[in-house]
Amino acid sequence: MKKFLSSAEQGQDAQLIDRFGRQLNYLRVSVTDKCDLRCSYCMPKGFNGFEEPENWLSFAEIERVVAAFGRMGVGRVRLTGGEPLLRRNLPQLVQSLASHPEIRDISLSTNATQLHKHADALYQAGVSRINVSLDSLDKACMENITGRDSFASIMAGLQAGKRAGFKPIKLNMVVMGGVNEHEVKRMAEFCFNEGFILRLIEAMPMGSTGQNSQYRDIGPIRDELVKQFDLVPVAEELGGGPARYWSSRDGQGTIGFISPISQHFCATCNRVRLAVDGTLYMCLGQDEKFELRPLLRAGISDQELEQAIREAIELKPERHEFTTQKHKIIRFMSQTGG
Repeated sequence: MKKFLSSAEQGQDAQLIDRFGRQLNYLRVSVTDKCDLRCSYCMPKGFNGFEEPENWLSFAEIERVVAAFGRMGVGRVRLTGGEPLLRRNLPQLVQSLASHPEIRDISLSTNATQLHKHADALYQAGVSRINVSLDSLDKACMENITGRDSFASIMAGLQAGKRAGFKPIKLNMVVMGGVNEHEVKRMAEFCFNEGFILRLIEAMPMGSTGQNSQYRDIGPIRDELVKQFDLVPVAEELGGGPARYWSSRDGQGTIGFISPISQHFCATCNRVRLAVDGTLYMCLGQDEKFELRPLLRAGISDQELEQAIREAIELKPERHEFTTQKHKIIRFMSQTGG
């Protein structure tokens, strides 16, 4: 019988290193693929092809997977969706994950429509920082993008997040040509005044929604903002993600730029994604995946789980192909896990 060594038994070899020498230290965990919005670049309007609840990983199963990643050097966990705040009793999961000393950082990505109900409980449970999707400060534009009148509830959620103590709060703005690109300066001023970090993101061609979105190269936008706000590059790492940050010289504002298409960051990719059904996705722009749910429900041991994760990491590709095979990825962003 094959002997599996635990991470503790493997010592320094416990770290997750892929075939290309990249150390993986960041796990994004989708707790649901459902969402109360239908953002034009993420999920089609009228879409109902959600995963059946019996196929969702339970909180106990998620904790097992996260703990295994933690033993192998993954200290950052981000809870995503769909919209993660639609999953009942989410603070309970956060508290369980936070009890593992290897997990040093728990964050949350949300559209903030439900945040005013849960901000305090999530912060007390162990979420330290949040990312909020906000693509416009214009109520009508937001309704056009999200498919519903969501602006007031998002604003209420942001204020609840500030009161609860999340820091930093980052606002994610997907910049789309002819839709909201004219609002970038206004959004930057809003974030500077409110103490938020703005992150400008290029739309990715995932599924029919992403492939039909109005892609905009954010390089020229960055250059203009650098001039307008007298921004300088930030050397320090802010959260383990792919954004390249710039700050104003007076320290009052910070803007991050995420450019997966025009200036990809695949060489430094440090993450994988766990979907709500237990599928590990190695890359947003490739099809490589590994199914953990059948193994978990077959009674796999912790050592065997770690070995399965290592086998999955061997599938991680060198880079995405969004620029060369735009229509390759047919799954929607919400199905992969934010």
